[in-house]
Amino acid sequence: MAKVTPLSGFPEWLPAERRIEQHVMDTFRDVAELHGFSNIETRAVEPLDQLLRKGETSKEVYLISRLQADDEDRDKEGQKLGLHFDLTVPLARYVLEHQNDLAFPFRRYQIQKVWRGERPQDGRFREFYQADIDIIGQDTLPPHMDADVAIVMAEVLGKLPIPGFTISVNNRKLSQGVFEALGLTDIEGVLRQLDKLAKVGEAEVRTLLIEHAGASEEQADGCLAFARIKATHEDLAEKVNALGVSSEAIPHALEELSFVIRTVNASVPGACIADLSIARGLDYYTGTVFETFVEGHEDLGSICSGGRYDTLATDNRHSYPGVGLSIGLSRLVSRLVTRSLATSTRAVPTVALVAVADEEHREASVDVARVLRSRGISAEVAPSAAKFGKQIKYADRRGIPFVFFPSEDGRGEVKDIRSGEQTPADAHTWQPPQDDMTARVVATTSTK
Repeated sequence: MAKVTPLSGFPEWLPAERRIEQHVMDTFRDVAELHGFSNIETRAVEPLDQLLRKGETSKEVYLISRLQADDEDRDKEGQKLGLHFDLTVPLARYVLEHQNDLAFPFRRYQIQKVWRGERPQDGRFREFYQADIDIIGQDTLPPHMDADVAIVMAEVLGKLPIPGFTISVNNRKLSQGVFEALGLTDIEGVLRQLDKLAKVGEAEVRTLLIEHAGASEEQADGCLAFARIKATHEDLAEKVNALGVSSEAIPHALEELSFVIRTVNASVPGACIADLSIARGLDYYTGTVFETFVEGHEDLGSICSGGRYDTLATDNRHSYPGVGLSIGLSRLVSRLVTRSLATSTRAVPTVALVAVADEEHREASVDVARVLRSRGISAEVAPSAAKFGKQIKYADRRGIPFVFFPSEDGRGEVKDIRSGEQTPADAHTWQPPQDDMTARVVATTSTK
């Protein structure tokens, strides 16, 4: 067979690394369901015209077509399909398609692969998992639900083996109120330029505001002064008012933003701050916007972002406003793995390897494994009746902590190969320590 050449941007984890990925997924799932979110899965493909309706990701969409498709098939608009590049476009279609069967507000979570044809780099892939939570209303959606989704994400991140995190939050209505009070008219243009602050810095953004968003030098300075504000709910209003601008929209937006910060921190103390540099340049956000950074790993960028969008989907009868957050799950797992921030206590789920004295007695070993499994203890039978020393070495290489040696009377002995201790055991009653029952993912001391 020819040498296999890896494909960049399509991660494949080793078993111990995959356990870390599964741990992140399981944590997300458990917390989301604890808060009453239901799981859905949507198809991998959507009509191309729906994927490209914003026109901003056309270079990144992977097309789907049959190898033997004829020209007539290729010309049919309905045959033009693409792999979804996020989970929001499929959610909008799903809500419209199933609106008569859903109860609103609809609380949904989703963990699924998405595809983007971008240049692979640290933390960025062409095929990767996203984990989303959203609350979708029908015609209206109470503003307090902005805090609900942030609390879920804060609890998820608080349970993961990361050094620490900060959920930075802003409100598009506050940004718009301040920028309009400064006399600016191209609000979307201003937001798009401010969204580049972390990448290019203040000096470059100031130039971009003047050249591409119609700002004067004084207005550009006002925008940057606004974007520098970081605050708790207690001093947010004071810092914004110190800018010396006012409008009818600002007080209400300040209250909405303060409520989110106050409510999230009441559940997960210190998780959330106001950071008015958060712009989220996409134009469908209409209120609260979020970005989340891992302490000491800010170079990774935001691992969890989102916000409120009042026009997720509309039809002739209803509109469907929503608020949601998305974790770049593969990006986060990649950092946990490559920087050794987390480790699995073992690569395999097996608790005990049942030894085989000789092939004539393999059935007795199979019976012991069956009894152990019936009691919830993961067990596998040795692949060959090699010398016991070799069977122990096999278990050690696999990371299996115990070897069970059956005896003729149906009992036997079990060996903890880490300590070397060997004790009498009965498959019907033997119980390994609770910490050994499953492979656990734990944080390491590394913060590189």
